[in-house]
Amino acid sequence: MIKIENLNKRFRTDAVETLALNNVSFEVGKGQFTAIMGPSGCGKSTLLNVIGMLDGSSEGSYKFNGEEVSGSSEKQYAELRKSNIGFVFQKFNLIDELTVEENVELPLIYLKIDKKERKSRVEEVLKRMKIDHRAKHFPKQLSGGQQQRVAISRAVVTNPKLILADEPTGNLDSKNGIEVMNLLSELNKEGTTIIMVTHSDRDAKYADRVIHLFDGQIVAEDFAKTKQEEEHIAVAV
Repeated sequence: MIKIENLNKRFRTDAVETLALNNVSFEVGKGQFTAIMGPSGCGKSTLLNVIGMLDGSSEGSYKFNGEEVSGSSEKQYAELRKSNIGFVFQKFNLIDELTVEENVELPLIYLKIDKKERKSRVEEVLKRMKIDHRAKHFPKQLSGGQQQRVAISRAVVTNPKLILADEPTGNLDSKNGIEVMNLLSELNKEGTTIIMVTHSDRDAKYADRVIHLFDGQIVAEDFAKTKQEEEHIAVAV
């Protein structure tokens, strides 16, 4: 699904040039759950923004579903984003003036889905995320865990090929954090590709693969053990 080769991202001011991503190369296959980890300032969120087409790269290649997207216009990025990518953020980014169902409906309006189908999709996803009983409430009337359920509902209501999650449990207590990670894991098992930035070792264990960044470079990768490997280890012990 994603193929990135020799990707660089530079930020320039009048006096300083910062290389935020340095010759990054990796691939993410359809249906994979990938976590990106590293210390603050290592380039994690910058990389996620490039993958999500919220920002462009300075050099290098980025192919999405086999199509080169580096160098696309903002309009082209927007078209690709709204039909292919769902976002889940640490700060939820819900609109306070809209109800839960209105927040979730918003991406469907941008896609010009007709009203009847919008209503059906919103009801279905809120029920699936077990937040349908709060459909008429406003974000400020919800707990942090409930707000993140709404944010995930908004991310998946368009049936995206890819979900990008930036510290999705960062503002949650451990109980709600585990619930959110279980939701993401369920979506992944149903076939959704997920790329998640996290500082949490606990959250990273939900991923099939962990990419470690340091100073804008990939310095290591870890892969989850298969069920067969885990059973073999258990027997050996």
